[in-house]
Amino acid sequence: MDKIKIRDLMRPIEAFPVISSDASFMDGVVTLENVDEQFKSGKTPERILLVHDKNGKVIGKLSPMDIVQGLEPNYDYIDRVKSGQYGKMIRSWLLAMKNQLQLWHKPFEELCERANKIKIYDFIKMPKSDQMVMIDDSIDVAFHLFVLSRHGSLFVKEGENIVGLILFSDIYKKIRESIKTCKI
Repeated sequence: MDKIKIRDLMRPIEAFPVISSDASFMDGVVTLENVDEQFKSGKTPERILLVHDKNGKVIGKLSPMDIVQGLEPNYDYIDRVKSGQYGKMIRSWLLAMKNQLQLWHKPFEELCERANKIKIYDFIKMPKSDQMVMIDDSIDVAFHLFVLSRHGSLFVKEGENIVGLILFSDIYKKIRESIKTCKI
């Protein structure tokens, strides 16, 4: 498998639905719902909605978690923390921080008003380095990132542009096929 390149398994950005970063929060919710329905009916292989800027350049993807976090901008002040041996301490710290910042203090009373004012560019996050591979990397680079980061997909770059996605499900399929051909 070490001779297989990312380009051999990636899916081009044209294979995914897109939404403009200028679209409203409400448009994002509706479009995500449509993407989910297409996924459930088998019309699309993944629930991935790519976001492009005003120049048509892909800058990220929109997920239901992004929608929830977009409703409460104060979440940006809290770093993501994974639970380990300090899980209880971290949990109480996060609850205290939630109360201090009044996160989700009045989420539903202001929901409709905020959903029409917020634009996707207000809350979309650019992909981090652990979410990207280069098109000519070997497949093991993606494999290691999937194992370490636990993302379901990685952005594929050619130069400075995102040109596609590589899905964990596609790499797993390739691994499964390779294992089945092994002679024991």
